[in-house]
Amino acid sequence: MGIRRLNHQKLTGIGMTSRRTRERLINRLREEGITNEDVLEVMLNTPRHIFLDEALSHRAYEDTALPIGHNQTLSQPYIVARMTEALLAGGPMRRVLEVGTGSGYQTVILAQLVRQVFSVERILPLQEQARERIKLLGLRNVKMKHADGTMGWPEKKPFDGIIVTAAPRTLPRGLISQLSPKGRLVIPIGPDQDQKLVLVTRDGDGYKKEVLEAVRFVPLLGGAIS
Repeated sequence: MGIRRLNHQKLTGIGMTSRRTRERLINRLREEGITNEDVLEVMLNTPRHIFLDEALSHRAYEDTALPIGHNQTLSQPYIVARMTEALLAGGPMRRVLEVGTGSGYQTVILAQLVRQVFSVERILPLQEQARERIKLLGLRNVKMKHADGTMGWPEKKPFDGIIVTAAPRTLPRGLISQLSPKGRLVIPIGPDQDQKLVLVTRDGDGYKKEVLEAVRFVPLLGGAIS
């Protein structure tokens, strides 16, 4: 079996990673209130199983968070869809910052829906794995940085949107300052037992904040790990 065929089988999936299994997940997301068909289409066609260790790949299309090592998780598909939908609800976006690359799954979803993604990850081994997955999928509109994500990526501002995949205890004002006018920030905020998913919209020199729903994320930590 050639490399091309191996890659095709890996990406399309079989059994518990097949398209039929993916379609059941997408139907469930619709039932849970996700309405953006572009987001649903991208999630249907993105092989979530390649973002997990092979031992967990059979669970890839369950609507649940799964471990990816380094005390990090691959977010629940509903949460990925909800955050992406909320980010894009204001209209098309050219430049989006992702704080917390993790497995690269959210990165890949965004990269198929916006012009360019800038993704920051503090844990180098996770970033390296994500980079390989992004390369496997042939996406060329992602720039990555190994750094403290709490600082954002100020050299690349402004961003039309920012999505944060870990939870600080309070709203990071430094990230708001990297938004373009009318830019949108989707972020979980709060301590472990009391986190809320929040949409922040920049409004002149200030901002508007809307609580979307209760969530559970790993904490947003500073520093970078090689």
